[in-house]
Amino acid sequence: MDRITIPRLADILLNAPGWARVGLTVPNARMREQAADALAATIVDRLGLEVDERDQRTFPLPLPEPKGR
Repeated sequence: MDRITIPRLADILLNAPGWARVGLTVPNARMREQAADALAATIVDRLGLEVDERDQRTFPLPLPEPKGR
């Protein structure tokens, strides 16, 4: 895996969608979250990383065992 350098990361951020960069500064929490998600997706895409798409802020619910087993 290549090392992530500050200039490379800065280039990725500067070339991310403008709305997402500005969106981090708005007073609306939902918009800030969407902007952060877009910036993170841009970084992951440009670095060619693989990520787990499941939302890490949720917990998987246990499924009940089937009856009769």
